[in-house]
Order: sequence, then structure tokens, then C-alpha cells
Amino acid sequence: MSLKCLSFLLLQLTCYFSSGRCGKVLVWPVEHSHWININTILDELATRDHEVTVLASPASILIDPNKPSVTKFETFPSSLTKDDYKKFINRYVKTSMYAAKVSFWTYFSTWKNLFKEYTDITLKLCQDAVSNKRLMAKLQESRFDVVLADAIEPCGELLAEILNIPLVYSLHFSPGYLVEKHSVKLPFPPSYVPVVMSELSDHMTFTERVKNIIFILYFDFWFQTFNEKWNQFYSEALGRPTTLFEAMGKADMWLIQTCWDFEFPPRLLPNFEFVGGLHCKPAKPLPKITYSCFEMEEFVQSSGENGIVVFSLGSIVINLTEERTNTIASALTQIPQKVDKNNLIVDNDLMRPNTQLYKWIPQNDLLDKTWKNKY
Repeated sequence: MSLKCLSFLLLQLTCYFSSGRCGKVLVWPVEHSHWININTILDELATRDHEVTVLASPASILIDPNKPSVTKFETFPSSLTKDDYKKFINRYVKTSMYAAKVSFWTYFSTWKNLFKEYTDITLKLCQDAVSNKRLMAKLQESRFDVVLADAIEPCGELLAEILNIPLVYSLHFSPGYLVEKHSVKLPFPPSYVPVVMSELSDHMTFTERVKNIIFILYFDFWFQTFNEKWNQFYSEALGRPTTLFEAMGKADMWLIQTCWDFEFPPRLLPNFEFVGGLHCKPAKPLPKITYSCFEMEEFVQSSGENGIVVFSLGSIVINLTEERTNTIASALTQIPQKVDKNNLIVDNDLMRPNTQLYKWIPQNDLLDKTWKNKY
């Protein structure tokens, strides 16, 4: 067992002894659903008396250092602003939902440009943090025990290298499985494991398998050009030749934010652990939110045998085009179930008695086992 692995295990054990100390965790976060997932881990660490510090920049959206929290925040200046990040997210959503898939090359050329922009944004944030001498000196003096980062956005592994401490990743999947393949050499046989974003299933014809191989080659070539920027920066920061994937491959543990049942059968290493559903908690009573004279619980109870449908667009999608919104609303009014909808602005003519709109929906509470027969 490596010294880093042993250190991480000791971090877990220290709080079980009254004479021991709890660990100090440094977090390099990613926005939106990635932050929601990893924040669940941070809350649990804090309840076990670990000291958690989150690095935050002016470009942070959901990560708000000014809100009361059980975690600490260490902010650093950056030329990037919240508006810069929001504009990128809006382009990302628009591409995801409205990009015309007229051909393979047109579709992926659009995505290539988008990921190039994302690389520039994340690289700038990482450079601003690592080149900040005051920040890095403070992190060194704080003597953290472990870095917790999301593998979808580089920099956490560089901080772990500089501070010489263990690294734990949180990850659902990476585009084309590039991180998993090239950092820890996990095999993804193209004959039965379709590439993420290929929209292929695990039941492929010969032609589809050939297409899957083309996707793999395309992703490998595509991201190689982006990684050159990271490789150069990491080599300069560490003072020796290295690569992004080499640094990522040194992670001591990978927390995979999904369940085994939902994925294609992969070959995993012993330090990979499926942790899907961490954000699911014991349900609370439904809040007394009133809409059209109905409280939420009363609305759910009135669904009868047909049950209810919870429709939510997640943490990134803020608005849709009027046409797309009305199409969704029109479809949902034609089903017998009651519908709770989140973050939609719908034409009043399309509203029906079976539908309620909310700015926020307590999904965890709605999905309580006491309502399991209503879905």
C-alpha cells in the first residue's frame, strides 16, 4: 500500500479516537450539478468534524462564499467573471438542446469549439489559483490532508502534486471516457461499450461498431490538442516534464457518481467506488407551497391511482425557447397524471388543472417511499 493511500485511510480513522484529530480537506469544485453532488460529501465530512475548505473564484455561480455554510471558503482573484461563465453555460445549453445534427462532422465540430472555450476558461481559473503566491503559501501553511476534486475539470490534481498530499476524485463520466482510459488505463472495448455522446446502445450492428471506433479515434485526436495546453502549464508549474493524464493517474480514490446498474459493464480498479445516490436523504414533509389554492401535499394526494410526474430541467437550464417550452407543456397536459414542473414559463392557455409550476421542487421529498405508488 502506498504512503498516500495509507494517509487517506488514516484520515478516515482519526475521528474514531478521542485523542486523534480530524482531517483537513481542500476542495477544487466544479459548478452546477457537479457542485450539488460533491457538496453532499462535504456536508457529511463536516458533520464528522473534518475541516473542509473550498476554493472559490469570482466566476462561481452556485458556490457562494457569503452564504452560511458548514464549510470554509478560500477565495482567489481572477479576471474571469460570473457573467463570463454564465454566457458559456448558456451556449452549452443551447448547443446541447438545439444544435442541428445534420452530420457527424457538423455536430462534433460544434462541440469541439465549445470544449475549446471550456478548456480556456478552466485553464485560466487554474492559472490564477496556482500563480497566486499568497494563496499557495496559505495552502501550504494549512497542511491539508487530502484534495477532493471533480475529474471533469482539471487543477485538483496539480494542487495535490504541489502540496504533496493524496487526491480523491468525484466523477460520473468524461467525454469519450478519455479521462478513464488515458489516466488509469481502463479498457472500454468498442465492440460493446458505446462512447459517451455517440448515442449508440450496447446492442450494435457491425456498422455501428465501426462508427463507435470512429468516435473513439475522433475523441482521442480532438482532446489531444486541448491537453497540450494543460501539459505545458503543468510542466511549468511543477518544474519538470509531465502531462495532465499522468497527474490524474496518481489519484488515490475515484468516487463514481452513478450506480453499477445504470452503466455498461466496465472493468474497474480497486480504488473505484460507485457512490450514486449520495444526495438522496430521508424525506421531509412536503413544504406548504400553495399554487392555485392547492398546497403541494394536497395536490399530490389528489392524484389518485394515476400518480404524479415530476418534471425538472436540472441545475443548468434556466430558460427555454417559447416554442420548446410550450411543446413540453402541451405534451404533459395530455397525460392522466398530475404534473409538478420546475423552471418553466408556460403560456396560460396551455395550463391545465393537472399541472402546477414551481420555481423549486423538493424532488427528494416527492420521491419518498410513501409516494412510490404514485409514480
